[in-house]
Amino acid sequence: MSTANGFAPSRDRLSKFTVGTFLHWSIQSVKLGNLTPMTIADPASGKLIGTCPEFNATDAQKAIQAASEAFSTFRNTLPRERARMLRRWYQLMMDNADDLATLITWENGKPIADAKGEVNYAAGFFEWFSEEAPRIYGDTIPSSVASNRVITLKQPVGVCGLITPWNFPAAMITRKVGPALAAGCTVVVKTPGETPYTANALAELANRAGIPKGVFNIVTAMKNTPEVGETITTHPEVRKVSFTGSTNVGKLLMKQSASTIKKVSWELGGNAPFIVFDDVEDLDTAVAGAIASKFRSSGQTCVCANRIYVQRGVYDEFVKRFVEKVKTFKLGAGFGEGVTHGPVIHGRAIDKVDEHVQDATSKGAKVVAGGRKVPELGPNFYDPTVLTEMNKDMLLASEETFGPVAGLFPFESEKEVVDLANRAEVGLAGYFFSGNVRRIFRVAEALEVGMVGVNTGLISDVASPFGGVKQSGFGREGSKYGIDEFLTIKSVTFGGMGEPLQS
Repeated sequence: MSTANGFAPSRDRLSKFTVGTFLHWSIQSVKLGNLTPMTIADPASGKLIGTCPEFNATDAQKAIQAASEAFSTFRNTLPRERARMLRRWYQLMMDNADDLATLITWENGKPIADAKGEVNYAAGFFEWFSEEAPRIYGDTIPSSVASNRVITLKQPVGVCGLITPWNFPAAMITRKVGPALAAGCTVVVKTPGETPYTANALAELANRAGIPKGVFNIVTAMKNTPEVGETITTHPEVRKVSFTGSTNVGKLLMKQSASTIKKVSWELGGNAPFIVFDDVEDLDTAVAGAIASKFRSSGQTCVCANRIYVQRGVYDEFVKRFVEKVKTFKLGAGFGEGVTHGPVIHGRAIDKVDEHVQDATSKGAKVVAGGRKVPELGPNFYDPTVLTEMNKDMLLASEETFGPVAGLFPFESEKEVVDLANRAEVGLAGYFFSGNVRRIFRVAEALEVGMVGVNTGLISDVASPFGGVKQSGFGREGSKYGIDEFLTIKSVTFGGMGEPLQS
C-alpha cells in the first residue's frame, strides 16, 4: 500500500496502525498545501524509506496560528481534564509500542531492543505529567502591608515552540510536550528531518487520545529548518521556546528569541566525564556502567561518557575488562537478530567519528578495539572503538564525538581528574565510581555539570530533573521541576482587607 506522500510501507513488521498513520499525515500535508517532499533514508542501508512534506516558514506560521487559536480555550480546561488526555495518550503509546519501536529503529537505526526501551521512557513523560497537571499550586504570601493580602497564581505561558533532535525521536518530544500540555499550553513541534515518522505517529495517537485540534502541531522540515526555526523563535505569538541540540545552534536560536524576549530553555551539547577511582568497590560494575553510558545508541546521546578517566592503580585491569566487553558487541542493522549496536545516523556523523579516531592516533593514542569504518555492513557503520593512553591535547578531549568511540585517559590524583573534567566549556552530565563516601560527596559537589551519576552509568529517569550548566544550557526537563518551564507566576494583591470584625 502506498500513500499520497510517496511512502510505501513494505516492512512486514508494520501494522495497520502505522500504515494508517502515514496515510493520515499525507492527507494532512495535502491540506496544508506544501507538497515539496523531503526524503528519509534508512541509516543502516542508506536506502529510501519514504518522503515527508518539506514545510516552510509560511506553513510554520499556519501551525502557530492554529496553536494560538486553540490556546484561548485549552488554557481554561480543568487540570484533571488535561491529566486524563495525557493518560490516554500514554496508554495508546504503550498499546502501540511495537509499531513505535519499529519506526524508531527504521528511521534512527538503533537496535530494536533500544527502541522499545525508548518507547517506554518516552511514554513515561505523559504518565508523569498527567499526575503533575492537577498539582500546579500557587501560594498565599504574608504581606508587609497590614491591609493587603497577596496570593500567587501559576498560569500557562502560552504557545510553545519545541525544537527536537533525531537521537531520541519519541522521548525528546514527549519530554517537552508532556509538561507543556499539563500546564495548559499549546505547542508547535519542529521535528528533525532525519526522523519525522515517529513524531507523526505520536500526532496520530494524540488525535485518538482526544487532544483538541490545534493543541499539538507538527512541522516537518530538513533543508527549510533554518527558516522554520527563525519563524518559531521570532513570531510574537510564540511565548516560549524549548530546544534540544548543539550548543552552536542554541546560541543562534537564543539570539533570535531575544527579538521578542521569549521564555527559553536549552538542553545543549555535552562532553561527559566518566571517572573511575582506584578505590572503586567493584571494577566489573564500573566497566558495565561505562559500557552502558558510552555505547548506548552507539554513543549518540548527549549524556554519554565522552572522556573516560581511569586512575592508574586500576587502569590496566579496567582496559582489559572493558575491551573484552566491547568485543562481544554485535554490529548490524537494528532489526537483525542479536544486534547490540547499529549505525550512526548519517555520513557527516561517521566522518566526525573517524576524524576523532585519526586525530587521537596521530597524537599517541592506541587502538585496542575497532577503529575503522565497516562499509560492508552499510554506509554508516563504525566499529565500536576503544582508544588508550589518551591525553588532553586530542580532539576527543574537548569535542563531543557523538559516536561509538571510547577514549580512556589515565590519571593520578583526585584534584587532577576533577580539573580535567571541568576544563570543558559544557557541563551536562558527569559520572564517577568510588567506594569512599567522603570522596563521593567531594567529587559530586565539585563537578561542574547539571547531573551526576555516582556508581551508575545511567541517569535518565522521568522523575529526575534533566539539564546542564555552562554552555550545556539552562532549564530542567522531567521531574516535578519540568512543568515550571511552561508556567508564569502572577501575583494578585487585595487591598483594604485588614478591617476588624464587624459587631
